[in-house]
Amino acid sequence: MRRRTQALVLCIVLLMTCGVTAGTAQAREAKRTAECQGDWLPATPTASDIMGGEVDFLDLAPVKVGKDVDWRTDPYRNRSWSMVFHSLRWMGRLVADYETNGNEAYLTRAVEIAKDWVADNPRGGAKTSPYAWQEHPIALRAPALVCLSKHVSESWLSGSLAEHAKMLSDPRLYEKGHNHGIDQDIALLGIGCRYGRDQWSSLAIRRLTETVKLDVDSQGALREQAPRYALYVYDRLKVAMDNIKACKRKVPDDIFRRWESLEDFISHSTQPDGFMVPIGDGGADVRPVGYSHPKQTVRVFGGGYVYGRTAWDKPESAFYSIRFGPGMKYHGHEDHLGVTYYAQGRDVLVDAGFDSYENSGYRDWTMSPEAHNTSMVAGARFRGKSASALSRSSIGSDRQSYRLTDKAYGVPRTRSVLVNHRQDVMAVLDTVPKGSKVRNVWHFSRDLSTVSSGGGQVVVKDKADWRATLVQVSMPSCRPVAGLKVVRGQKNPYQGWVSSAYLQRHPAPAVVSPASGDAVLTVVVPGTGKPSLSCSGGKVSLETSEGQVSFRVSGATLS
Repeated sequence: MRRRTQALVLCIVLLMTCGVTAGTAQAREAKRTAECQGDWLPATPTASDIMGGEVDFLDLAPVKVGKDVDWRTDPYRNRSWSMVFHSLRWMGRLVADYETNGNEAYLTRAVEIAKDWVADNPRGGAKTSPYAWQEHPIALRAPALVCLSKHVSESWLSGSLAEHAKMLSDPRLYEKGHNHGIDQDIALLGIGCRYGRDQWSSLAIRRLTETVKLDVDSQGALREQAPRYALYVYDRLKVAMDNIKACKRKVPDDIFRRWESLEDFISHSTQPDGFMVPIGDGGADVRPVGYSHPKQTVRVFGGGYVYGRTAWDKPESAFYSIRFGPGMKYHGHEDHLGVTYYAQGRDVLVDAGFDSYENSGYRDWTMSPEAHNTSMVAGARFRGKSASALSRSSIGSDRQSYRLTDKAYGVPRTRSVLVNHRQDVMAVLDTVPKGSKVRNVWHFSRDLSTVSSGGGQVVVKDKADWRATLVQVSMPSCRPVAGLKVVRGQKNPYQGWVSSAYLQRHPAPAVVSPASGDAVLTVVVPGTGKPSLSCSGGKVSLETSEGQVSFRVSGATLS
C-alpha cells in the first residue's frame, strides 16, 4: 500500500509540475522535440511495420503482435529480443515520425501501445512479463515514455514515469561502472528535467560522473572488456552530455575527459579493414566511422590490451591484438594471453567471436580459453576470472615483443609474442614450469581453408590462393611438433567455429596442438605456403616470401 501511495503522490506532483490538463494531444501541426528526435531511436522496425502490427528486432524474422499486444510474447526465447520489445523504443519511433510528418494515427497508436503496456505490466503483477521491470528495459523505456509525454499528459503516463523514476533512483538496482548504469542515469535525468525534479537530475549527474570514471580508465580503455562496447558508451555519453546541457546543467569535466579519451581506444581497437577486432562480446561486423587516428601505431593500454599496426589508412597493413589484465567480468571472455593477427589485407588469426547472450553450450565455448588463440596447461584445472600481467615489452618501429604471464591453471604460464613488420611474421613462445605440459589452439579466419597439415606445419589458403603457414616447433630442440590437429565445425565438444555476426556461426579451421613438456614456439607466416625455419644457438631464422627474418629465443623470451 505504501508503494502505491508514494507513486500516487509522485504522479500528482508530475501533473502539477507540467501545468497541463489531462488528455491526448488533438490534431495539430506536429512540433519536433529533442526528447523524440534523439539518436536513441532504433533503425527498425519502421513506423509502417508497427502500424501493420509487426515488429522486428536483432535482424530476426518479423513478429506479428497485433493491435492488442501480448506483452509476454517471447517468440525466440531470446533475452535480447525481449529486452528490446519491453524497451518500447519502437513505440517511440511512432512519436518521432509523428513529429516529422504530423500523422495523427502514429501518435494515436503510440498512445495505445504505451497505455496497454502500463495496464498489463504493473510492477509485481501476477501476469506482468518477467522482462518488464528489469533494470535495463526500465532505463531504455523511460526516454521513450518521456518522448510520448511531450504530446500526451494523462495520469497513467505521468504515474508510470513516476514509478520509473523511483526504480531508477533505487541504489539496489543501479549498475554502477557499467553501460547499463549510464543508460539508467540518462533515463533518470530525462524524467527529472522533463518535470523539473532537481533531486532526480542531480542524482543522475552525480552517479554518472562516478560510473564513467569506473567504466573508462584514464587512458580511455573501456573496462567492460569488449571494445565494441566502447562505441556504445561513447555514443551514450554524448547523449548524456547533450541532455545535461539541455537541462541547463554543467557537464562535469571528468565525464567530458573520459568521453574524449574513448576515441583513442576505439581507433586503436579497429583493424585496417575498418572493422573492430572482435574481442569479448563484440561481433566481427562492427565498423566504427568518423573517429580520428592517433599518431602512434602501437599502444599498450594498462587495462589489458596491446594493439599494433604497421600504418594507418592502409587496408593491406598488418595489425595485431594481445589480451591481458584484470580477470574476466562484464562483457569479457577468458581470452588472456590471446592474440589476433591481420596481415596483407586479410584476417589470419581471429577470435571465435560473439554469437549471442543466450545461455547455451556454444555461448559457453565462445567464452572459454578454447575459443581463443591462447595456451592451456594440460590436465590442470582452469581457474576462471584470473588476472594476467604484461611483464615485459619492447616496442620498435619494425618489431615489437611482449611477455605475459598468469596462474590461471595454478602454475605460471608464460607467453612471449613477437611481431615483425615489413616481412610479416608473428612468433609466439609458450612455456610452463617443469613437470607441467602446455598446449595451445589457433583459430584461422573462416575465409581460409586447409591446404596441408603435417611435419609441424599447417598451410591454409583463401579463394584467391593467397596462403599462410603456421609452423610449430619444440624449444630448444627446434624439432617440429608432431600431431597438430586441424578441426573444423566440430560440435562435441565445440571447436573450429567463428561467429561473423549476431547469431551467425561458420565452420573455420582451428589448429589444436598436442600437450608438450617443452616450450612450444608457434610462428605464423602470412603470404607463403613454403616458409623455411631453422635454429642455431638460440637464434631462429625464417625464410619468408618477402625475405629472411631472424629472432632470438632465450628462456621464456623472444627478441
